[in-house]
Amino acid sequence: MTNTGGAVPEVTRGRPASTTRQDVARVALDLFARQGYDETTVDEIAVAVGISRRTFFRYYESKPDVVWGEFDAELGRLRDRLAEAPDGEPMMDVLRRSVMATNRFGAGELDELRIRMVLIGSVPTLVAHSAVRYEEWCEVVAAFAASRLGGAPDDLGPQTVARAALGAAMAAFACWARHGSDDLVEDVDRAFRLLATGFAEKRPAT
Repeated sequence: MTNTGGAVPEVTRGRPASTTRQDVARVALDLFARQGYDETTVDEIAVAVGISRRTFFRYYESKPDVVWGEFDAELGRLRDRLAEAPDGEPMMDVLRRSVMATNRFGAGELDELRIRMVLIGSVPTLVAHSAVRYEEWCEVVAAFAASRLGGAPDDLGPQTVARAALGAAMAAFACWARHGSDDLVEDVDRAFRLLATGFAEKRPAT
């Protein structure tokens, strides 16, 4: 990615009344896409949004956190959905349904999501940062798997389920971002069905 050479807006003091976390993220992602992640500074993001550097850090603790967006909230929703599942529902069906439900995005969010996924998979500093986030995701899934399989979340069985599920989710997101698929949820659905059936693909009945 290269710098477009566009003029940098003049610094605006204070936070505009209508500014939200989503506004900051939208501006930052646009700069990352046009200039490159490493080439874009927090100061540039703050200037473009019309806030101070100090105010930026009230919205996000760090620049990588902007790329991950509302990951913590999504992780909480995943935990809740797994916990709410009926005991009699097969474990892999619960996982598939819950991951699909927490990855439904509006049409206006998909372009930004593609930018996020490309950055997470290609920028070395973000690749390193993602290890922490993915571990948090695995902890949630392993806790659920342990409740079904027995034992502790860090036992082999729950850890295998969690990391296999992470691999399926990552594959779905990567293929969706790379190939421009229209339906992320469908890709997640297919990936988890492949995992659940031992990769003997079975299409859902229509």
